Amino acid sequence: MQKRYLNPLLALLIAGAALLIATPLSAADEAADAMVRRLSSDVLEVVRGDKSVQAGDVSRIVALVDERIMPNVNFQRMTASAVGPMWRQATPDQQKRLQDEFKTLLVRTYAGALAQVGDQTIVVKPLRAAADDQEVVVRSEVKGRGDPIQLDYRLEKTPGQGSGWKIYNLNVLGVWLVETYRSQFAQEISAKGIDGLIATLSERNRVNAKKG
Repeated sequence: MQKRYLNPLLALLIAGAALLIATPLSAADEAADAMVRRLSSDVLEVVRGDKSVQAGDVSRIVALVDERIMPNVNFQRMTASAVGPMWRQATPDQQKRLQDEFKTLLVRTYAGALAQVGDQTIVVKPLRAAADDQEVVVRSEVKGRGDPIQLDYRLEKTPGQGSGWKIYNLNVLGVWLVETYRSQFAQEISAKGIDGLIATLSERNRVNAKKG
């Protein structure tokens, strides 16, 4: 059971680490699968060469998240989808706090698992999408010891300045990240409201920080 838990966690880590390391996108016409392939090919070499990241140095990872992940991910959409319908009722301050705490939670997850990166490779499957699609799913597999791990990305095409593909959800072994958190967050909101969810995330992050 423990091994089964660590495998999807590692796959999620690799997806996030790829975004941490890669150069922010500037080519608006880069295909979604080409973007994922480029990011994936960069990550393993860089992570293996960065001892601070391998050791789970949270300050190093946080800096990389702010610099590299955020330009390539629609994190507001990711957080809003995880919170669900109550997101629209949250104040701007509550929305900001939710995004901050959710990001910290994910960063701590990456920090705790980065040392597990070893001989994994990522194979991106051919993209099945029309040329004018604005949202696509890029499918891939993480291969290493044991069975391949399914790792899929949902991406959206963003218009205007800074246009390009942005990731807003991840699927590990058939389980979408946002939907997993949505069910957890819905229980907290039902019992304690938006402020209660923020407090719960803050406390979880505080406990995780002590463990780190």
